[in-house]
Amino acid sequence: MNELLNAGFFVFHTSWILFTCLGWIWRQTRPWQLATVVLTAVSWFGLGAWYGWGYCPCTDWHWQIRAQLGYNDPPSYIQLLVRELTGIDMPADVADVLAIATLAAAALLSAALNVRDRLQASEGL
Repeated sequence: MNELLNAGFFVFHTSWILFTCLGWIWRQTRPWQLATVVLTAVSWFGLGAWYGWGYCPCTDWHWQIRAQLGYNDPPSYIQLLVRELTGIDMPADVADVLAIATLAAAALLSAALNVRDRLQASEGL
């Protein structure tokens, strides 16, 4: 069962990250992508105030399952993904900067495009 949960977390968490980074591209998904940006930021900086900056429930739960399977994982899910996909061991500080910069860029793009979409919709009325 834990192997199935491990695989499920890889699929869900990686899909969440990809959608958060790229969901702004398509007009139909922009409101949902903005919601994932907000939820991610609330987790990292809101829950992070109590559990440690950058806290992610998905990573926490995934790490608990992987610990039961005998894995010794790095502190960051980004580090794990990079290692699994490329074999490169990324330093934690580099992974943190990459994650924050990517979320900030996705947030800015999403906010700008969502505002533009609303303005265009209101002009068309």
